[in-house]
Amino acid sequence: MPADPLHSAGKPQRSTTSQPPSGSGASAIEVRRSSRRRRTVSAYREGDRTVVLIPARMSEAEEQRWVSVMLDKLAAQESKRVLGDTELSERARRLSAQYFDGRARPASVRWVTNQNTRWGSCTPSEGSIRLSHRLQGMPEYVVDYVLLHELAHLLVPGHGPRFWRLLEAYPRTERAKGYLEGVVAADRLPHLPDARGE
Repeated sequence: MPADPLHSAGKPQRSTTSQPPSGSGASAIEVRRSSRRRRTVSAYREGDRTVVLIPARMSEAEEQRWVSVMLDKLAAQESKRVLGDTELSERARRLSAQYFDGRARPASVRWVTNQNTRWGSCTPSEGSIRLSHRLQGMPEYVVDYVLLHELAHLLVPGHGPRFWRLLEAYPRTERAKGYLEGVVAADRLPHLPDARGE
């Protein structure tokens, strides 16, 4: 069987594992240094871990910079994948199991194109969750936050303290809220004509 070019950078000289920055989407980052690797840096997901392959000669500062660059690159690639309704439902089930002990059980989860003033909605009596198509292409942690927000409404109506306590379990809540607030703020900015005056 031919060697996998992604994994054939030579025997790692040193391998370190650390917790990722908030919002990276992986539970751990493993940096593998290789003396055979001269200039290239690559990264891939391995289960819930992100593996970053770097040259052995890199300094600690270069390592940190490249880990950040590669995490952003992987997140951008992953955000381009659009989940279908079936995958969205499965994702909601996994998030409910992980953060709400499986107590939030939606009957349906789907994308809709008629929600232009909110990111998601929920009808607890029917167990239905709808996410705005505008979320498609946004980082996964943002979509996960909106899903969790709507799942929490299956358990607690309204936005009282009990509701927000449920969402505190998700470590990227504040980051996702900030991202969405930024999108809304950018939409409100005046659109200037481009350099050609169009």
